Formats: sequence, C-alpha cells, structure tokens
Amino acid sequence: MLPVVALVGRPNVGKSTLFNALTHSRDALVADLPGVTRDRHYGICRLGGRPFVVVDTGGLSGVEEGLDALTARQVRRAIAEAQVLVFVVDAREGLLPQDRAILDELRRSGKPIVLAVNKTDGLDVHEALGEFARFGIAATLPLSAAHRRGVDELIEALLPWLPEDAGETDALAAEDAEAIRVAIVGRPNAGKSTLINRLLGEERLIVSEVAGTTRDPIRVPLERDGHRFVLIDTAGVRRRARIDEDVEKFSVIKTLQSMAAAQVVVLLVDARENLADQDLTLIGQAVEAGRALVIAVNKWDGLDTYQREQCRLALERRLAFVDWAKVVFISALHGSGLRELMRAIVRAHAAATRVLATADLTRTLEKAYADYQPPLVRGHAPKLRFAHPGGNNPPTIVIHGSRTRHIAPAYRRYLENVFRQRYKLEGTPVRIEFRESENPYAGKKNVLTEGQLRKRQRMIREIKRRKR
Repeated sequence: MLPVVALVGRPNVGKSTLFNALTHSRDALVADLPGVTRDRHYGICRLGGRPFVVVDTGGLSGVEEGLDALTARQVRRAIAEAQVLVFVVDAREGLLPQDRAILDELRRSGKPIVLAVNKTDGLDVHEALGEFARFGIAATLPLSAAHRRGVDELIEALLPWLPEDAGETDALAAEDAEAIRVAIVGRPNAGKSTLINRLLGEERLIVSEVAGTTRDPIRVPLERDGHRFVLIDTAGVRRRARIDEDVEKFSVIKTLQSMAAAQVVVLLVDARENLADQDLTLIGQAVEAGRALVIAVNKWDGLDTYQREQCRLALERRLAFVDWAKVVFISALHGSGLRELMRAIVRAHAAATRVLATADLTRTLEKAYADYQPPLVRGHAPKLRFAHPGGNNPPTIVIHGSRTRHIAPAYRRYLENVFRQRYKLEGTPVRIEFRESENPYAGKKNVLTEGQLRKRQRMIREIKRRKR
C-alpha cells in the first residue's frame, strides 16, 4: 500500500538517472541519447522516512505519431495513477517551449507538482532556478541526479504530499518474494511485449512493428490460476555483428542479467522464421545459468498444416540437446495456447525448486549403478557410494565415490536422465557433481615393526645370495 510518484519531462533531461538515484539501483538504462526509456518502469524508494513507488517514464517529445505517441500514452497512464508528479527539467538547456506544454498538461491533472531542475552541477544555482521561477511552482529544487546532489532534499519535499494510505501498486506486488520470476526473451519482434499485454489484459507495454521497441527490462506482476508471477519483458537480442548502437549493447547486457535473476526463462520463437542460431545462443545462456526453460513458439496461428509440420520437425532436430524443455505453441495476439504456457512455467518452476532427500537419492544411485556400471578405469570400475542434494534452481546432486574424476560424460548423462525420470524434473537442467572420497592412508608413512624389518632384511639377503 504505497503512494506513487511519477517522473515526467522532456527526453534526455535525466529522469532515468534520477530514478536510479531514488531507488538506489541501476535498473533503468541510462544513455546520453533522447528516447532511451519508452515503457513505464517501476521501483521503490526507501531512502526517506516513508517508502514510495517511483515511476520512470519516457520523454514527452510533443510528437503524436509513431513510437513517440505510444510513449506519450504510457506517460499519461503514469500521471493518472500517481499521487505526486516530479517535473524534471534540464538546467543546461534552460526553459524551452516544450517544457511549458508539458507543465500545462501536468496542471490539468490537478495533482501536486514538484519541479526538479536537474544538471545544475557547474552552474550558478540561483541563476538556473531563476529562469524556471516563471513557472510559479513553489517546490522548485536544484538537482544533480548523476552525482546524487539534492536527492535527499527532493525526497523531503515529496513526503508531505504523499498520502498515508494508497492503493496497492504493480511495483509493490513485484516485490513479492513468493512470486515466480519469469524472464521472457527472444529476438526482436518475436512478440514478447504482446504476450505480456495479452496475459495482463491491458496495454501495459508498448507494442510496435519497429524492431527493438523494448530497451529496459520491465517487471510486471501477474496473478493467474492461483499462482503469482513476475513477468520480465526484455529487449530483443540480435547477433553481435548486427549490434552497432551502445544502447542496444547495454540492453542485451540487461537481458542476460534478467535471465540470471529469473527462475524460469521463456524463449519466444517466431514460428514464421523458425529457430535461428541466436535463439540457440539464448538457450545456451539459460542452461549455463541453470535456469528452468520453456520454449514458446509464437504466431502459430499464421501457419498452414504443412508449415506447422515442417516447424515441428525442425524444432525436434535442433532442440535435441534440451529435450527436457517443454515446447508450447501459442498465439500471443489472439491468446491461444497461453493456458498451457503458464502451466508449463509452473511445472518447470516446481521441478527446479524441488527439495530432494539424501536417502532417496542414494537408493536411486545404487539402483542406477547396479543396472549399468561406468566403464573401467585402468582395470578398475569407479565406485559411487552415496548421493545428497547440493541445492536447487537448478537441482544439483552431489555424488561421492572413488575414481569419479575419470567418469565419462556419457555416464554423467545417464545418471542425469535416471534422476530426471525418477523425480519428474521436467523443464529444468539437472547438475551432477562428483566428489572424490579421501584416501584415509594418504600422507601416512608405512611404519614397520622391528620383527617385520628383520624379516624383510633376511629376504633381501637371500635374494642377493641366489643372484650370486
């Protein structure tokens, strides 16, 4: 039950930098380019006497077409749900006619406005504030968000305007520790934002035919069929050779970080383009991070019977290395297959977080060892004595024994499949770790008794006599 503060202003005035300063994070992507932020980005400020929700918004450019119009629609929704508005302006560029137009729109909302004059470092503060004094806003504060100067004063100015009790917000729900964190990844224009909007039943994220619309990872809470989720919309990932903008490079880094922070990764594939090498790279990243995986083939409704059959055959061939991952065929635009997708996510999460017992693991290991022993190593078979859990997400099984360092990868895969079938670990990688048992006699000298020493000496003299 936290109040909401929306950051509003022209493009490139420092709203995302201020958002990171208030939330004490690096969640918002920051670059010296206009129009980096497009969707609404939520975070919680806990620096003052009372926490509140901060909403980072895209810049209002005044253009009412294309991506700018879609961004402006998201900004206006943030204004509608906020209790206090922070109007961010650029002290270096000064007062522009566009700032006046934005202020007029903010005043029509009838909500309290705090004017934050950003980028005042190195300038005469009184002169910078004097230029914006003609706005007639009593709460006008100098600020340098990049250096965190004036942030505490801004928070103190906001607190008197914040209501004691407000409606529950999306960002607060996103802090639910019990929710399943789901990162939706894929190439540009695969339909990630469309999928999230369809699941939510509202236009929460910007959807456009322009590739690369999403840049920041956006966390959105969802409750469906008795389960709570946090959906993370990520930027589309292209091949490295095609990435030529620094903003896109940072977006890719944020996507990989979102995959590592999630519990389940949903790879969204465009059925019309089938599985590309970049999709396989993303699958490899998810497996390396140990995350549960679901493959969602989108735009399935646009294929005829022959194309669907060819697509299935191609998926079976190229996904053989992750045959444990569930493949779901969906249409994010029309909503078909979404129930099966959410069920696959729940099952993958349950498998990835399943708690395994040591006694049962050891019994399963003993049976697997009796059915099929590992190949001999220098005439001796490796001994596998017992197993115990080593963690979850992904499930990790630690096996103790002797000569385990010589066990072939094929036998490791055999054990992985045995444990996967025994515990129905669908949709998650399984890690097997071998531990070599210590030799109790390692480092100890062979000490002989006096009688044994005399006997050995007599044997040596007898051998030498016979040689002569």
